[in-house]
Amino acid sequence: CKKDTEAPTGGGAAAAGDDKDETCPICMDVFTNKQQLKCKHEFCKGCLQRAEESLGPTCPVCKDVFGVIEGDQPDGRMTWTTYVMQLPGFTDCGTIVITYDIPSGIQTGKHPKPGQRYAGITRTAYLPDNKEGKEVLQLLKQAFDQKLIFTIGMSRTTGMDNQVTWNDIHHKTSTVGGPQSFGYPDPNYLSRVREELKAKGIK
Repeated sequence: CKKDTEAPTGGGAAAAGDDKDETCPICMDVFTNKQQLKCKHEFCKGCLQRAEESLGPTCPVCKDVFGVIEGDQPDGRMTWTTYVMQLPGFTDCGTIVITYDIPSGIQTGKHPKPGQRYAGITRTAYLPDNKEGKEVLQLLKQAFDQKLIFTIGMSRTTGMDNQVTWNDIHHKTSTVGGPQSFGYPDPNYLSRVREELKAKGIK
């Protein structure tokens, strides 16, 4: 008896595939008012709206950002200047010195404890003054304008609450000491911070 190794034809296999293609990955039911994102993932309109309320404009499947993410960073200023000093690992260029200044204030409705005071901060960060460093600087400026660089919460270093803290976009706050001291040399830093920015829709 010859064993049939050919794939089945007809409606059975196609129907199974069609059913899968017509199922929303959030509610696991047939699509209602199907919407497709630029990443090609599809969802019910209502499911996507609810997901956006909790996740922001980010695809629930692949995390691709399909809109503008705005954070809860308090008002402040970002300035920068350049120096001729060289960073370890970047001996062919000077240094961009970024200064962030977030004054103390009162938390608003988008913060963890509305009405309570938060303690402001001043932070300094460093980038190489070369082509890629300048590109990362502009991405950081865009992230700052979208209120994504800082947030309000508990400080990981002091354990104090109601503090302005970094918001998962890593900065080099030292010129030396390597990655363990948040400094240079760190040959992969610029590519890593680009990925962190991309995850927030900054690219």
